Amino acid sequence: MEDEAMRKNQTLICAPIMADSVDQMLILMQKAKISGADLVEVRVDSLKSFNPRPDIDTLIKQCPLPTLFTYRPTWEGGQYAGDEMSRLDALRLAMELGADYIDVELKAIDKFNNALHGNKSAKCKLIVSSHNYESTPSAEDLGNLVARIQASGADIVKFATTAQDITDVARVFQITVHSQVSGVPIIAMVMGEKGLMSRILCPKFGGYLTFGTLEVGKVSAPGQPTVEDLLNLYNFRQLGPDTKIFGIIGKPVSHSKSPLLYNESFRSVGFNGVFMHLLVDDIANFFRTYSSLDFAGFSCTIPHKEAALDCCAEIDPTAKAIGAVNCILRRPDGKLFGCNTDYIGAISAIEEGLQGSQPSISGSPLAGKLFVVIGAGGAGKAIAYGAKEKGARVVIANRTYERARELAIVVGADALSLDELSNFHPENDMILANTTSIGMQPKVDDTPISKEALKHYSLVFDAVYTPKITRLLREAQESGAKIVTGVEMFIGQAYEQYERFTGLPAPKELFKNIMSTY
Repeated sequence: MEDEAMRKNQTLICAPIMADSVDQMLILMQKAKISGADLVEVRVDSLKSFNPRPDIDTLIKQCPLPTLFTYRPTWEGGQYAGDEMSRLDALRLAMELGADYIDVELKAIDKFNNALHGNKSAKCKLIVSSHNYESTPSAEDLGNLVARIQASGADIVKFATTAQDITDVARVFQITVHSQVSGVPIIAMVMGEKGLMSRILCPKFGGYLTFGTLEVGKVSAPGQPTVEDLLNLYNFRQLGPDTKIFGIIGKPVSHSKSPLLYNESFRSVGFNGVFMHLLVDDIANFFRTYSSLDFAGFSCTIPHKEAALDCCAEIDPTAKAIGAVNCILRRPDGKLFGCNTDYIGAISAIEEGLQGSQPSISGSPLAGKLFVVIGAGGAGKAIAYGAKEKGARVVIANRTYERARELAIVVGADALSLDELSNFHPENDMILANTTSIGMQPKVDDTPISKEALKHYSLVFDAVYTPKITRLLREAQESGAKIVTGVEMFIGQAYEQYERFTGLPAPKELFKNIMSTY
């Protein structure tokens, strides 16, 4: 059993159990117990055959954890399409036979209450729920919904909405905190990838429980993390009202390994923070919405690195010169400070790759080299700027020549369109750096340059790190070039971010170990 002293919050983790048969459900219940869940949600509507009294009795008696029975009808997003009275009878039976919780939809609660005739079990808590699969209503509408659920006789209020934008989650946090004050236990979830924060941060804002799946992808609602990730990736048991929130802002963002790196490092030193994927459409709107000091620091990735500049009250001079920010910190006055650690990570990794074990006697091994940068976005700018600073002759290649030319003028470089790159080889021993997402999962067969052209390069670097060895790097290696992976840049730029986030020295060995296992 988990050490209760280790828990800094009372928020429960509930594992949804969906299976065709009672026997399969019993196996999953044992799995839930081993995984560290606190209770299970028995999704009766997933059973292919169901004999209420004996089946409910077996499920309750043989479950190693407390049970929550849900019999979700199709009109509320579930699988049950039968007679309403039999459905409510089964839930009443679960209450009578010793279930710890039952979930009844707000739309059905009056009918359920009438059928109960006041014979409510003292042991069983009644969750009254409402699900919105389209959107997240206004704060006022959510407040009214909670009041209606409370008035129906609910012991616990539950509502789930859908995130159209990550800022929708802020209204749900607001309602959760407000319910804490009025002493009503609340389960408030925002479905979908943009709602992930709502599922992880329940302990901070005082949610009664969150849902965690037993297997990746086997969800009972969109966006559920696994129990394993809640416990081991997000350190769920350690989160509390004072936990600082960090995250990586991007679109797409779910591929990022940053949460793995930072959360494990936070845990290793007992730093009270949590780091999450933040799928953001409009970065200015995100910062306007999440303006409290709780939202303490952010990594910033494609496509927001340039737009992030305009959100910061103070910008590090290097980031200003590059025109892109990849690290944002909230100052004690609530205003944002932006800096750029991308170019440090990439350039130092490339220099190490060129030097091998031979430290350079004087200056940078990049000095005088022809350095081709693919991409004119935030990362491209950063690396072009960094290479130029080290004395390289820089060429920018981009899909649209115009963007390449604009950046080339700013940095003092030459410009090419990407189509011209495969025929561009004025000399040998050049260096190539891909800063675009070409070749990133799922499009792993894409590459920005022909294999034939790679023989003119002595070193090839790829900022993409999912997969670690992209097609570009594989073909570069086959052509005899040294390669530097995006993982090395990722670790390099993360050192400085970690130190800025925590005020502590970066655990460099731990970073390398975490990233080497993946």
